[in-house]
Amino acid sequence: MSLRFLDLARPSRQHWLGYLLLLPAVALVALIIVYPLFVSLDLSFQKIGMATLNAPRKPFTLDNYHKLFTSPDFWNACWVTIKLVVVVSAACFVVGLGTALLVNNRFKGRTLARLFVALPWAVPEVIAVVIFAWIFDSSFGLMNWLFIKLGVTSQMINWFSEPTAAFWVVAITMIWKGYPFVSIMTLAGLQSIPEDFYNAAKVDGASALQRFRYITIPVLMPVLGVTLVLVILWVFRDFSIIKVLTDGGPLKATQTLSIMTYDQAFGFFNMGYASAIGIVTLILCVVASLLMLGRKSQAMY
Repeated sequence: MSLRFLDLARPSRQHWLGYLLLLPAVALVALIIVYPLFVSLDLSFQKIGMATLNAPRKPFTLDNYHKLFTSPDFWNACWVTIKLVVVVSAACFVVGLGTALLVNNRFKGRTLARLFVALPWAVPEVIAVVIFAWIFDSSFGLMNWLFIKLGVTSQMINWFSEPTAAFWVVAITMIWKGYPFVSIMTLAGLQSIPEDFYNAAKVDGASALQRFRYITIPVLMPVLGVTLVLVILWVFRDFSIIKVLTDGGPLKATQTLSIMTYDQAFGFFNMGYASAIGIVTLILCVVASLLMLGRKSQAMY
């Protein structure tokens, strides 16, 4: 009787085999994602410094969230994060879409051009930060030399000492690192558009701009929607570029929510407060994703 019960080849129990095969993956996800999430949520309701596994649980409190929503540093971090999301996402889309349209054409050396377009995405973030830290160095950086040669400025610019300049250095670095992802995703979408669409439009007398507006963009909308969500989440959570380049400074001009979370957790050892920041950041990411995916952009075919 027990052997018949374990017979997964029977039609009535074939779906059990799928559940059994998924069980290790589900358990692993629960172990490395769901469990830490619940631990972080629990810590956010405790006034705790350095968290340890064997420490007794502190009393339930909302002090961390009260402190968070009344803190000027939190709202400043939100503002910096939103600015980075808007600037980096918009620039990545413009540059990524433009380069994807360029390398989608047939020309000599197209394969090499596609390689160079995708190259920044393959470069580790720390290496990219080192490159841009040298480019924007205030003493012997390439950007200062270029600006002086072009007559834009007559003296060296302290890129990492001025809040506005530091913000744009971080933004430019993230744009350079992130636009290839948009290019690759968009190029994959362009490759899937049937050539008959463009041929029919040419026969009807449509210009290149009209073909781009009425064929390319509508067909790419599902791809662009998903790509936008991924880029926004990447900018929200990115840590290494800002940490290595400016460490959130100067004057917290580049302190995002991820940097603030790290500083509170491992700089000031305020795990409860840091967990509250992390939970709020997670909620913001989920809301942004639902708003973008809720549009349900449909392809034209």
